[in-house]
Amino acid sequence: MTELTLHIEGMSCSHCLNAVNKAISGQPGLEVGSVQMGRADLRYDPDVTDPARIVAAVEAAGYRAVAGGS
Repeated sequence: MTELTLHIEGMSCSHCLNAVNKAISGQPGLEVGSVQMGRADLRYDPDVTDPARIVAAVEAAGYRAVAGGS
């Protein structure tokens, strides 16, 4: 598993936290460590998924995400 931090823009309330959590929780090969305002700490299996796919899931929920290091 590879660690990944997403920097997320547009989160301002508990609904935002829930929406981002829901968007990433269903992704295969992904373990959610924590989701906070503006940030999500994750671990993913590079044989199953990649940061671009994870970012796309967050953006599909209506937020801007940028993959950073751990």
